[in-house]
Amino acid sequence: MTKNNAAAVVAAARSKQKITTKELITQLFPNFIQLHGDRCGGDDPAIVGGLATFAHQPVTVIATDRGIAIEERVATHFGCPTPSGYRKALRLAKQAAKFHRPVLFFVNTPGAYPGQSAEEDGQGAAIADNLLQISQLPTPIITVIFGEGGSGGALALACGDEVWMLENSTYSILSPEGFASILWKDSSRSDEAAEIMQLTPSDLLRKRVIEGIIPEQADHQQVTAEIRDVLSKRLKKLNEFSGAELLKRRQKRYRKF
Repeated sequence: MTKNNAAAVVAAARSKQKITTKELITQLFPNFIQLHGDRCGGDDPAIVGGLATFAHQPVTVIATDRGIAIEERVATHFGCPTPSGYRKALRLAKQAAKFHRPVLFFVNTPGAYPGQSAEEDGQGAAIADNLLQISQLPTPIITVIFGEGGSGGALALACGDEVWMLENSTYSILSPEGFASILWKDSSRSDEAAEIMQLTPSDLLRKRVIEGIIPEQADHQQVTAEIRDVLSKRLKKLNEFSGAELLKRRQKRYRKF
């Protein structure tokens, strides 16, 4: 595992060579069945969710999606979910808990969609509902950040038992450009901001914000093999706990922050 400076990690997290949501789902969950809708009239394509089997057990898979073709990228707001997306994620996570299925989140988002329509539709409330309700679901919940993990938009999908990050990924309260604009009124100092923000996997692991780092190679099949290995081991461990024990461990995890 190589150690890069923060600016290099940010660039790699945003790279067009990054593994895509479609690749992750296809390679990790070949029998994936997609489910649609938030049951409030919306179906945000920036959140893809559904049912699959993994390690010989049924699971619920929920992932952010940036799209590949330009039409998909526009439709998904370049991977920025709307309130409908967060409501869909919450619906599927609650369904998983009802039927005792583990939930696997995969996150690559700059953040929640900040447009006027999203604010009018209750973006803040949707994120808050996820934080409150998903964190209290008595079923194993693991999040893998495989690109950008931006602000509350990522946190709303990372409030379970464990958070793992690919080697070339980030997890932060906002982008380095936004940080630099606020602190120095100069977005061109984003590389400097990235170092200060300590948003790299190694920084976050050292501070015990995440549980571990998954090696990342250029070969995407090898990347999914590494993710599969981690998820298999961690799910086996989490499945040993009862719902009450999971909630107790989860509360302890977040209280340490």
